[in-house]
Amino acid sequence: MNFFKFIISKTFWIQIVLAIIVTIILGFFVVKGLDSRTNHGETIEVPDLAKMQLDEVEERLAEIKLSHIVLDSANYNPDFPKYSVIEQTPDPGKHVKEGRKIYLKLNPAGFPKVEIPDVIRHTKRQVIPMLGSMGFEIGDITYKPDIAKDAVLELRVDGKKINPGDMIMKTTKIDIVLGDGEPK
Repeated sequence: MNFFKFIISKTFWIQIVLAIIVTIILGFFVVKGLDSRTNHGETIEVPDLAKMQLDEVEERLAEIKLSHIVLDSANYNPDFPKYSVIEQTPDPGKHVKEGRKIYLKLNPAGFPKVEIPDVIRHTKRQVIPMLGSMGFEIGDITYKPDIAKDAVLELRVDGKKINPGDMIMKTTKIDIVLGDGEPK
């Protein structure tokens, strides 16, 4: 019964009200302190860095107190200059806090090189889609005497014969020499 009297007493309720007031005041100061410590509401707009060289990017980001990290290169894009920014995160126009890192992908110097598979004596029907799927362009198709009709006899780039295992840059135009099906 003593406990019940204490709960309904004036002293108990004064203590509860004081605890609530102290909690609200402490909460207010904690929120204000966090706002000033985290620069709440103070943001910087991320600039568009596309097609900029790395030294230009460094200067531009230093002016606005942002930093950058270069990620692995992206796939080659001929519409962008070599070694320029091809992709960035966060995107241009987004708002970030001071000191934020901007992640960049750079345009490599050119298309990657791909190993030529052994396609000699395979059929034209097999080889053309295979080379196309590897990123090569099919150039001229010529025939020369051979008993196997439409069998690949050799591959050429700029008039020079290439062999299986050679490393050729993607998008290179490859000429194909096929057998005409006529015995010698």
